[in-house]
Amino acid sequence: MVQKKHFPLLLWVIAIFLHSSVVRAQNGAMVYLTDFGLKDGAVAAMKGVAFGVSPQLKQFDLTHEIPPFNIWEGAYRLQQTIPYWPAGTVFIVVVDPGVGSERLPVVAKTKAGHYIVTPDNGTLTLVADGVGIDSLRQIDESINRLPGSGDSYTFHGRDVFAYTAARLAAGVIQFQQVGNDIPPTPKTLPYQKALVDGDKIRGNIPVLDPQYGNIWTNIPVSLLKNWGINDNDRLEVEISDGKRLVYKGMVPYGNTFSDVPEGKPVAYVNSLLNLSFGINMGNFARTYKVGSGSGWTVSIRKPRPGD
Repeated sequence: MVQKKHFPLLLWVIAIFLHSSVVRAQNGAMVYLTDFGLKDGAVAAMKGVAFGVSPQLKQFDLTHEIPPFNIWEGAYRLQQTIPYWPAGTVFIVVVDPGVGSERLPVVAKTKAGHYIVTPDNGTLTLVADGVGIDSLRQIDESINRLPGSGDSYTFHGRDVFAYTAARLAAGVIQFQQVGNDIPPTPKTLPYQKALVDGDKIRGNIPVLDPQYGNIWTNIPVSLLKNWGINDNDRLEVEISDGKRLVYKGMVPYGNTFSDVPEGKPVAYVNSLLNLSFGINMGNFARTYKVGSGSGWTVSIRKPRPGD
């Protein structure tokens, strides 16, 4: 039996334990991803709202240069970055062409322990297929909305998402206080997953390397190795936009751009360990008019002797 004189110490230990649990669950870091750009005050307004919740929050930018309304690219940049941040980080992802419509404002908790505050419009597509969604809650705007913003319908990034994300990151609220629990099956965008199809590997072109015009696919190096593709092999490559064939050619598989002469295409593994295509000292996307997105597909085939 615990004596009365030990109660204060016991309560203090419990308080420290609960506090440490909050710190582990929400680490005070917020990472912003939007299509707002930096030409006006939108991003600064969001950060101001967060600072008003807690000046101790650590606020970081993933990017604000997502092409306007491009939900797919927002989904990709989130998936590209999130594995490198620790559990408890709160991501605020606002690419929201349907702002003010019936799409749900949600907070997702990933299986790795991150939180993502976002409209449920497809931004969670690749995280759901990669890190995985553990649980999903609809934001209760009667509680988790910037006070005095009820007449604003077109800046939920500031009024709902930044405010909720800051409260969550700062430990003002716990995940359970975001709003009602809903099925952990967010809206997703269709795309070609990497797979073996007969004598071909098929995949998607989720994004381009914007600076150099290299073509990044979602085909992992592990699939290439399992399929027996080795350095100096030649690959038959087809790239399509929907049903329209955009590029077909034979491309050597190398380690780096200088494995081929200047101006020639090469297949290589990029920094994310996925198959990519580039031109030594050139721009593959511009040369062959290749784009990216959920509708862009690529297939590769290793020709048999005699083909």
